[in-house]
Amino acid sequence: MGGKTKKATFSLHSDVLAALDEIMALGTVPSKNALVEQALLKEIKELRRQARLTQWKEGAKDKLLLKDIEDIEAAFGTADAETARRIG
Repeated sequence: MGGKTKKATFSLHSDVLAALDEIMALGTVPSKNALVEQALLKEIKELRRQARLTQWKEGAKDKLLLKDIEDIEAAFGTADAETARRIG
């Protein structure tokens, strides 16, 4: 995520801040900001993944969606078989 940064203020538990200081003392990350941004991006990615999984699970119960998928598979079945013969 390139682009400009914007200052934000958050309140964190003191044990989290202490752990952050410990990590910084190891010198494994360039800055607290970089570590916090990296952690947030990782969490955001996971939350989005979980949201998609929930949508897929809901879709698996949707009779209209399942019928649409079945119809599409039937419509492309011949084309898929033809392509498979050409590849194989």
